[in-house]
Amino acid sequence: MNQPVPFEPDEFLSLLTPEELATLRANGRPRRWDRGDTVINEGDAADWVLVLTAGRVKVSSHTASGTEVVLAIRGPGALLGDMSAIDGGPRSGTVTTLEPVEGIVIGDFPGFLHQHGRIAVLLMKLIIGRLRDADRKRIEYGAFDTTGRVATRLVELAERYGEPSGGGVRVALPLSQDELAGWTGASREAVSKSLRALRDRGLIATGRRRVVIHDLEGLRKRAR
Repeated sequence: MNQPVPFEPDEFLSLLTPEELATLRANGRPRRWDRGDTVINEGDAADWVLVLTAGRVKVSSHTASGTEVVLAIRGPGALLGDMSAIDGGPRSGTVTTLEPVEGIVIGDFPGFLHQHGRIAVLLMKLIIGRLRDADRKRIEYGAFDTTGRVATRLVELAERYGEPSGGGVRVALPLSQDELAGWTGASREAVSKSLRALRDRGLIATGRRRVVIHDLEGLRKRAR
């Protein structure tokens, strides 16, 4: 019987049974990184993966002009580096820590999956979920204005990392406006203007690397 584990819902580790989790730990080695460390470099080739057990990271890529595009924010329970480990291709993004993180490094990940068929099926479902999410974001970029995209990302952060705070939801995440811009496909100036518009409507309050959402349902409506 599956037992709850202290990882983010729908992330890789949250899908495993306690026995599978113990097997994974036995096949890996623990590692720690400080804030701002690069864990995985875009373009590298490797057959190992990282499973986060504590802390959060950003996954990003760079355009030919050097602009950073943030692809995702991942937290405890996330599996990173799996695509290149499976198909042998180069890493598709750079993983950088947003705070001190801990994780389990598993070498020869394809071999591990060959030995554990149910985990391989779970991974396939997880990858399909990522593809659906990528499709949804492409639709957002074409259909939403910058403020709508910023609102969507703030709702996502609130649902994943938010904590109750004085009748609102506080999101404490070491993410700069430049990084938020890279995550929404907009300029820093456009993101700053969007945040100001959301503040003026009373939906949010902002501080240094934190956001307090006063009206989550209103923010959801603006995101739509």
